[in-house]
Amino acid sequence: MYQLWYTDLVEKGYESPKTPDTRSRALEKQGKRIQAIFFRTEAGGEPVRAWLKGLPSNEDRKRIGEDIKTVEFGWPVGMPVCRPLGDGLYEVRTTLSQNRIARVFFYIDKKNQMILLHGFIKKKQRTPGEDMELARRNKSKHQKGN
Repeated sequence: MYQLWYTDLVEKGYESPKTPDTRSRALEKQGKRIQAIFFRTEAGGEPVRAWLKGLPSNEDRKRIGEDIKTVEFGWPVGMPVCRPLGDGLYEVRTTLSQNRIARVFFYIDKKNQMILLHGFIKKKQRTPGEDMELARRNKSKHQKGN
């Protein structure tokens, strides 16, 4: 179904909507329940996008992207793809090759958008506190900016 939808839009010269109202109508048409947006720092950087681009494997990027897309189209989604962490934070959970695990923290803002706050490769069973704290700080910064 996704391939048909994508192919149909590309063949007809689909353009991204310019205004928020038409964007939300377009998302409904496309089947997305929420839209993923990269958190942007005051300096204009996008930490999750930079992290994804820095991953050594195209396959890793593709798997993480597929899991983010699953959340966009299926929100609300539960385990094993997505898990609530408390304080309005969630994680997208991705299993990578060589027994590695990736996490992307996000929250849903007032505009019903999935704001991607922080991404990392887990090295231990427990989620590191500094990664959680960084995601909370980014969430707070994003909320103040809106």
